[in-house]
Amino acid sequence: MALDSTTKPHERLSAHLSADLDAVNDLIAVRMASEHAPRIPEVTRHLVEAGGKRLRPMLTLAAARLCGYEGPYHINLAATVEFIHTATLLHDDVVDESAQRRGRPTANLLWDNKSSVLVGDYLFSRAFQLMVETGNLRVLDILSNASATIAEGEVLQLTAAQDLRTDEAIYMQVIRGKTAALFSAATEVGGVIAGADEAHVKALFTYGDALGISFQIVDDLLDYGGLAEQTGKNVGDDFREGKLTLPVIKAVACADAEERAFWARVIEKRKQEDGDLEHALELLRKHGTLEETRQEALAWSVQAKEAIAVLPDHPIRDMLTDIADYVVERIS
Repeated sequence: MALDSTTKPHERLSAHLSADLDAVNDLIAVRMASEHAPRIPEVTRHLVEAGGKRLRPMLTLAAARLCGYEGPYHINLAATVEFIHTATLLHDDVVDESAQRRGRPTANLLWDNKSSVLVGDYLFSRAFQLMVETGNLRVLDILSNASATIAEGEVLQLTAAQDLRTDEAIYMQVIRGKTAALFSAATEVGGVIAGADEAHVKALFTYGDALGISFQIVDDLLDYGGLAEQTGKNVGDDFREGKLTLPVIKAVACADAEERAFWARVIEKRKQEDGDLEHALELLRKHGTLEETRQEALAWSVQAKEAIAVLPDHPIRDMLTDIADYVVERIS
């Protein structure tokens, strides 16, 4: 890849880690194969090859290399992280009844819900096989905990996302589960497999956690003002699905009786009419909650950068810092 000043940070990191990423992709191709059920690689390939940034597995590779790792198992762990991520996407699209992801039809639309759920289960199983092969019990502990936390976050969101009593603490618990848990596990296991000292492992965890939170807040914010080509979804998708995200939670907290009745109708009861999205945007602007949400995303990005300042001076550390900036670039 030819690199210039306009190359995005994750693309620079990808180029720097190209040999490792090639090894991860080869391992994924081997492990998503199935001798007895050809639908498994068909469904998996549809999602794995859909043009995602591979950010989470890259974080694992970057953390391991930053900490001086020279062994083979960061490849296993990066593939593990990608399998866990892919499995959760397959399950999410079934739960959300999604028809599109990354601009392409979802697996549940092309095949069916049963295939998506069962292939997701298969990928979780493959992920555990890969992490067991490292022979590192702490790595197994971190990634198995992350898998449980992701599922917990998704289940919590089922009830919290359409309940006006959901506050910012519950929202944070949801996004820490469904998004940040895998980011922080991805960076933490990279440090652990490299045998890094505890201060550096903790710094990597904190970086991943803050990056993941910032990433999700930005995604939720862009739903009320981003471009479809930026987000991979249409503006107002979360609103139409009745999802209570941070800008709305903040608006509900300072709503008068009339405004609260509006939010109850469109979010809790899902009774939406023409013009409701525009009215929701008016209320968000009236109470300044889009700007408040933007400031929170920026603050988490700063926290991510501060966390890795203790790590050794290294080109990868600079790229991770740039990625934290890039996550919030669209709202800066």
